[in-house]
Order: sequence, then C-alpha cells, then structure tokens
Amino acid sequence: MRPRTWVVLLAAVFAVLQLANTTGRDTPDTKNYLSYALSLRGDSKQTAAATTINYVCAGKASIARRNQSVDVVRFHAPSPTRRVTEQCRRDQWWQVDRRMRAGQTSGRTVPFMPARFMRIFEVRPGYPALLVPFITVLGVKWGLWMSGVVITVAGGVLAFLVLRTLRAPTVVALTGQVLFYVLPCGATAMRPMTEGLLMTLTLAALWGCALALEDRERAGAGAGAALVGGSLFLLFTVKHSQALFLGLCLAGACALIAVRRRAPVLPTEAATGPWRALGPASRLVRRSWEGLDRPLRAVAAVAGGAAVATVLLAKALHYPSESESLQDLLTDHFGRPDRTRLWPEFLHLEVNFWVEWLRRQLWEPLFVTALAAGAWGVLRQRLGFGCFLLAAAFTGILNQAGHPDINIYGDRLIVLAWLLPVLGLPLLLEQFVRPRTDATGTTVPGPLRKDATITR
Repeated sequence: MRPRTWVVLLAAVFAVLQLANTTGRDTPDTKNYLSYALSLRGDSKQTAAATTINYVCAGKASIARRNQSVDVVRFHAPSPTRRVTEQCRRDQWWQVDRRMRAGQTSGRTVPFMPARFMRIFEVRPGYPALLVPFITVLGVKWGLWMSGVVITVAGGVLAFLVLRTLRAPTVVALTGQVLFYVLPCGATAMRPMTEGLLMTLTLAALWGCALALEDRERAGAGAGAALVGGSLFLLFTVKHSQALFLGLCLAGACALIAVRRRAPVLPTEAATGPWRALGPASRLVRRSWEGLDRPLRAVAAVAGGAAVATVLLAKALHYPSESESLQDLLTDHFGRPDRTRLWPEFLHLEVNFWVEWLRRQLWEPLFVTALAAGAWGVLRQRLGFGCFLLAAAFTGILNQAGHPDINIYGDRLIVLAWLLPVLGLPLLLEQFVRPRTDATGTTVPGPLRKDATITR
C-alpha cells in the first residue's frame, strides 16, 4: 500500500479504538473550556452552565457505574448512575448560583471558580473556538469526542510528516505516528483540554524546522519559517505561556546550531577590515550567524520575534501575570489569602517537587528511559534537528516547572516532553530498516556492519 494509505488506516484504527471511552475523559478544566465554547456560539450564561453541568455529571456517573461493575464487593449492587448524577448537579449548581448571585457574570466562562481563576481561562480563546463547530454539529458529547480524535489524529500525521521531511524511511515515519497514538501523549490529547492542541501545534512548528533544515526546493526558503510563525501565533491564542516557551527554546536551538556551524575567523580577517573593530564575542556572533543558511536564519528571527511579541502583547492586553499564576498555585486557586512571600515559597515548593518527581521516576523509570532513548536516537541520526526536538520537549519541562503540583492527574503538564521519544525512537531504529551499501556499492540487508555506510 502507498504511505498515505497506511497513514489513513492507522488514523482510522485509532479513531475506532477511542469509541471505548466517549465519556469520562473530562478534567476540571474541561468545564471552563466547554462553557467558553458554548458562550462563543451564542448560548446564554444559564444555558451554557446547564449544558456544561449535564456533560460533566454524565461523565462522573459513567465512571462511577464502570467502577462499581468491577468492584469485588458491590458489583451486584444497583447502578449508582442516578444518585451520582443528582449529587453532582446539586454541587455544581450550588457553586454557580452562589457566584452568579454575587455578581460574577462577566466574561465568556461560567463562574465555576473565583473570578481571578476564571480570568486565566478567559485569555485562552483558541481551544474553545475550535470546539464551536464540533459541538454545534454533533452536540456536546460527540462533539468533544470528535474534536479530540481530530486533534490527536492530526498530531500523529504531523509526526509522520516531520520524519518524512527528515528523509526517514516510510516505516520509520509510520512508527512515529503510531508512537504518538500509543504513548501517553495520545491519551492526553484525547482529553477535552488544551494539551492535545498544544502538542499538535508544537509538532507543526517542528515540521517547519525540519523543512528549514532540509531546505527543499519545492518548499521554498520561507516555508519553514512561515509554518513556525503560524504555529506560534495559534499557540498564543491557545496558551500564551507555551508560545513564549517554544519561541525562546527554538531561538536557542538556532543559536546552538549556529555556534556548531560557525566559520573560523582567519588571522588576516581578524587583523584587517571590519573585524578589527569587533571584539572576540562580536566576531563569534557574526561568524555563527553567517554559519546559518537562509531558512534557518528566518526560523531564528521568527522564533525570537514571536517570543518578544508574546511578552509585549500579553502586557498590552493585560493578561494575568506570572505572579498571578503563582498566587493561583500557592493559594489553591485563590481559595486562601494571597501569599506575601511569593517567590521564596514558590522556589521552596519547586525544589521539593523535583526531588519527589525524580524519586517517582526512578521507581518507575519508563518516562526517563524513553526520554534518554529518544534523545540518543535523534542526536545520533539527525543532530541538527535534534537541537529543535530537544528544545520543543524542554517546553514540557518548563510548563511543569511553572506548576509544581504533584497531584495533577496524568503528568499532563509535562506531556510535551513525550514528543522526544515520539520522534527520537523511530530515528534510533532507522539504522535497522534503511538500505545500506558496502564499500563496492552493493546493497547490504540487515543491521549496519562496521564496514558499511548508511545511504543518505
């Protein structure tokens, strides 16, 4: 079969498998994004609240019913669906009614939480806007499910495209698509929240970086930079902190590649001409910049400019600051008085978090092992792209560092780091599937031998 047929087949199989869980995937954040989307399509605050609460409570009841069906003591008891649904509705309506009567009716979201907390979601219109056509055509339940399928399938296809752009064999690229679906990034992307869209847009940016590195004639010099810029713009609408992290990290990756490729300064150049007026550091910067070809220079300019624009635009639009985000973390979503020693307490929690996180990872080292293997694969096979992939994966570490809460379910904040094994592990296996030739030019099947070279 043609590669595109395999891509479509894998996507279809993944979509069918997701029918096993059409409800119960929501998280506490889902209420905020769903009510935002309902408001964007024109629903009143009361209608949006009712629709959102019905969806959330149906999910809780579904989980309760499934859990009881396998409970060794209560599996034969009556279904808890009705009881759980009614209790959930009472609890949710009590909170919403209380806040709406207190005057918390502004903004797009339903006031499930204090106004300062809801403000954080008010500045993230990208994901709710994406949900609007799905929930309008298919309803809330199937609309959220289908949007998750589309986002996750797109992420897998982009993983395939990135690897093919790097000239990896088809089977290697298909492996990357499968890994995106079966590793935790696939399950997280299916949840109705922003993480899936963040991963998909990050993969789109990495595709742009791969195009810039390969500099294919059919893509043109600006195609990679345009793709990176478009991805960063959309990331700003989804979660502006992620746009800032990715812009800074991609610009840093360009700097590493530039230093690696820098041209040496000849003694005659250093002693004469414009080089005499420049110091050693300036000469290093100039030579490094000249070491980049035109597409990579464009990516560096776009990524760095996007990071600066994100900071300036967030301030101009009065987005919640980093201190407000830390207050949200340390006051349990503004349920307690503001902290007076904000940064010392945050840094104390940060150290404690990573010590505990590392202890848990050493107990079950699948994640760190996958990261190490992915890094080894991409740096060994595609060193230049490895800088970009490590930069993108590092945004997951930064995202987690900004929210050092060990109780957040599923490690979803750090999930972007899984992109490293998604793209790195297939490249690690590439040497076993790519055709090889010996010194005489004859094709050699099987694993790479010491006297064989990889055909590029």
